[in-house]
Amino acid sequence: MSGSSGHDAPKDISALEAAAASARAGFACMFSTSDEYERALISERRAQGRYRTGIDWQPVILTGCALVLSGVLLVML
Repeated sequence: MSGSSGHDAPKDISALEAAAASARAGFACMFSTSDEYERALISERRAQGRYRTGIDWQPVILTGCALVLSGVLLVML
C-alpha cells in the first residue's frame, strides 16, 4: 500500500494541485469591483451598437436662438 503501487507521488500531488488551481480559476471573477463590471458591460454594449450616440444639441440650440433673435428683430422693426 505504501510505495509499491507504481505511482509517482510527487507527480500525483503536482497534478492534483494543478487541477485544484484550475478549478479555483473557474470560480474566479474577472472583475474585482462592480464598477469594473459595469464599465466593461457598457463598453461591450456600445461596441454592439445597443446605445445610440445622442444628438449634438449645440447646433440645434444655436439655430433656434438665431431664429428667435431674428423673429424678435423683425417684430421690433
